[in-house]
Amino acid sequence: MTGLLYPLFPVASFLAFVLVLLPLPWHLEAWNSGTCYYMMWTALACLNQFVNSVIWANDAIDRAPVFCDISTRITLAASAGIPAASMCIIRRLYNISKIQAVATTHAEKRRVVLVDTLICVLFPILCLPLAYVVQGHRFDVIQEVGCHASVVNTLLSYFLVTMWPILFGLISFVYCVLTMRSFLQRQAQFAEFLSSNKALSASRYFRLMALACIEIMCTIPISIVFTVLNLKAEPFEPWVSWEDTHSNFSRVVLIPSVIWRQTKLVEVSIECGRWSPLFCALLFFAFFGFAEESRKNYKYGVTALLTACRLGKKDDGSSSTKATISSKYVQLPLCCYP
Repeated sequence: MTGLLYPLFPVASFLAFVLVLLPLPWHLEAWNSGTCYYMMWTALACLNQFVNSVIWANDAIDRAPVFCDISTRITLAASAGIPAASMCIIRRLYNISKIQAVATTHAEKRRVVLVDTLICVLFPILCLPLAYVVQGHRFDVIQEVGCHASVVNTLLSYFLVTMWPILFGLISFVYCVLTMRSFLQRQAQFAEFLSSNKALSASRYFRLMALACIEIMCTIPISIVFTVLNLKAEPFEPWVSWEDTHSNFSRVVLIPSVIWRQTKLVEVSIECGRWSPLFCALLFFAFFGFAEESRKNYKYGVTALLTACRLGKKDDGSSSTKATISSKYVQLPLCCYP
């Protein structure tokens, strides 16, 4: 039996994957590393959800164990990578609001990108071995959802896995308050700086600010709700030892939809967890997908595509003539040599 949200969820997840990557080229040009990492993590999470929802739409068979090993790690890394990237966005906006702290030289820009890379890429990767400490078995396969990381509901799990979105959300909140204060103190200087900055317009700055504020308002409450749902949905287990947690680690738990949808708290927790990357992607596209620079790039892309199609048709019409002429000129010199 096909899932309740099939094909709505696969279509929405693939659409979110495509849409969130559309503004990527011009953010790369502007060296907006935090924004680029936000798009990449969100797109990767949406693509991962899309593949899972298609493969396991009708059953919970362990048909791709290696893929599940990779997929669960993508989910865990993205859960830290997306809020980390959001924090880097608001951190950059704070530095811009101070004006004197903005990176201007090529070396300074590289340093900013390096710091963002350490926060947005290296840290989420380092979260994976931490999650392994509280991973009870290899993974779960949930019908309609796909591969799901198995994390034991113990106190240690909240410090090693669950806390990162809340922590990054709180840091982002502090940066947001400091940015607002700095902006109010330097409004005239700030407006003058943005008018002379080609990489970041006032419109793009305030759109990034609005995106970051909404992310903060959503990340902290949603993460807290997830934490409460996990506490209520699953029995809380005390941490005993490494050997106890990882005993019979290689097993895979298969969960049909008729089982996990029986408990409303579990259903809400799973559905919110897999829809949250889509929300992040569509929210980003809502702010940047319809902006002036986006429309210009869409127009340029369509024009380039139409031009390529016209050139292709012309080449097809003249290719046979060119081939005949070239073959004649290949043969003539051979017979004319003394």
